[in-house]
Amino acid sequence: MEAIETTRKGDYILEIFYDECYDSPRIWDPLGTMVCFHRRYNLGDKHDYNKDDYSTWTELKEAIIECENAKVILPLYLYDHSGITMNTTGFSCGWDSGQVGWIFASEDRIKKEYNVDVITDDILEKVTNMLKGEVKTYDQYLTGDVYGYRVSKVEMCDKGCKHEEELKSCGGYYSMESAEEAGKEMLDYYLKTV
Repeated sequence: MEAIETTRKGDYILEIFYDECYDSPRIWDPLGTMVCFHRRYNLGDKHDYNKDDYSTWTELKEAIIECENAKVILPLYLYDHSGITMNTTGFSCGWDSGQVGWIFASEDRIKKEYNVDVITDDILEKVTNMLKGEVKTYDQYLTGDVYGYRVSKVEMCDKGCKHEEELKSCGGYYSMESAEEAGKEMLDYYLKTV
């Protein structure tokens, strides 16, 4: 994995790289459930809904609200042009984009997540923001916006040759900033243990 950013401190090197082997964040334990349909891509979560049973996205939304007791439901839009990207607000290009589904959180799931018996407006706002965050992370997965770090120690021999020993590496960070932060913490750890 080729470094896209390198920092050197003393005999140690921190490299940030694109992670090329990462899992879908939908396997984590998301609050929301994504119900998606697309003729070429397998998107979102597994579900039992059949697109042919609904004439419009609004009909599907009403069925999800009724069947799943969804308290928060947001639309999912996909832009498909030289790669795919997803959001909850839509895209300006009508040719290469459109709605592909819904993300929702059920009453039971919300009550369990927040350990409450009554769902307040404040909780609904938190859930809405959480679902938007899940879609943002899923979009990073779809676009390959996933990173890792590697910390190595560099040793020079008497004849000028260089030897690098990898000390720690980790991937699966869904933002470059997160990978940089974790990598810098690990680099500082090795600098302090010298």
